[in-house]
Amino acid sequence: MANVLSNIGDWVGERAPGLAPFYRKHMSEYYAPKNFNLWYYFGVLAMVVLVNQILTGIFLTMNYNPSAAGAFDSVQYIMRDVEWGWLIRYMHSTGASLFFVVVFLHMFRGLMYGSYKRPREMVWLLGMLIFLVLMAEAFMGYVLPWGNMSFWGAKVIISLFGTIPFIGNTLVEWIMGDFLPADSTLNRFFALHVIALPIVLLLLVVLHIFALHEVGSNNPDGVDIKHGPKGNRWDANKPADGVPFHPYYTVHDLVGIGFLLLIAAFIIFFAPTFGGWFLEHDNSIMANNLVTPAEIKPVWYFTPFYAIVRMVPSFFGSAVWGVLAMFGAIAVLFFLPWFDRGQVRSIRYRGTGYKVALGLFVVAFLGLGAVGTGITAEVIPKWFGNVDLTTWENLFGRLMTIIYFGFFPFLWAYTHFGWEKTKPVPERVTGHD
Repeated sequence: MANVLSNIGDWVGERAPGLAPFYRKHMSEYYAPKNFNLWYYFGVLAMVVLVNQILTGIFLTMNYNPSAAGAFDSVQYIMRDVEWGWLIRYMHSTGASLFFVVVFLHMFRGLMYGSYKRPREMVWLLGMLIFLVLMAEAFMGYVLPWGNMSFWGAKVIISLFGTIPFIGNTLVEWIMGDFLPADSTLNRFFALHVIALPIVLLLLVVLHIFALHEVGSNNPDGVDIKHGPKGNRWDANKPADGVPFHPYYTVHDLVGIGFLLLIAAFIIFFAPTFGGWFLEHDNSIMANNLVTPAEIKPVWYFTPFYAIVRMVPSFFGSAVWGVLAMFGAIAVLFFLPWFDRGQVRSIRYRGTGYKVALGLFVVAFLGLGAVGTGITAEVIPKWFGNVDLTTWENLFGRLMTIIYFGFFPFLWAYTHFGWEKTKPVPERVTGHD
């Protein structure tokens, strides 16, 4: 058997000589730090969810009808008449939310351990482009079931472009292809969601991984193992604090993948709508431009940014400032490597000010999510009694918005003027045998 496999390997190697060097560079001879912890699972988990979304999306596409007359009915047909259609749809809808869960945690890991800092700026920028494309992909996929919340959510989100001076209304009609979300909207969103954006997403993921493997992985200590001592049990010229990515981390990652699959299976089989968070109840009703849902709000992973739109008041008779703030909340993350002028990467050795600021940044993000999802509208009357809900919600939301944006100038000043008092950084990675 070994001889057969060896002969097959030789046969493939002769006809595709680039495969073996590629495998060695990115798998068996790519040395990753020894001290990866739980936070380093989320990159591979994002890859697993991406594969799930592509595979389930292919099967959903086989039975989906991208028209205003047939979209909703085709989804119901998938759920009721297609064999295992309900499972495929729930795998896709659950995967969409889990995708954002693991991506948000992956990004937070980068903030904690300084994975955006030199020499990994390109890795961070490509990751942010992935996040941007993922948001566009998710929004267009959200519209396709053509439920009532999908229809009105699409109308509200697209209408935000109408706040742009001079070209706003024309731009809205160009995006929708009509005066309201209709056949033309579904067709173009379907094409982008199924073909164009997945291709861009896959390309960016490949570039993200290649860029990472070119400069090497960061670690919880923020120590660059390439600049450390050489020599390990596999190669005398490789980093002493590294281990081959395959088989060590490929096997290691199977534990995290198994745990993710257990969580996904529980949701799919016992709580597929997740109480209206993953699949809204209003989307079980066909789109109707004459019946507005009681409350129009986007799916949960967009709510922090949607809340920012609501919290920025109109100036000079225009609401464009809220839209600019929403896009600015995403765009500012691209410039994080240049806001942070500090030399220490890991939160383990950074100053107290950075730890507090990062904690407040996370609280602000979650707080904006609470405003966007309507949690604050339920909680404020319970905690404070009969108060002016709008005033208190706006006060809380605007405070969270200020903290969110304030993180970046604070980080620049804190590191640029030398206010940060850091701890000594070890010369080698810690926390391993």
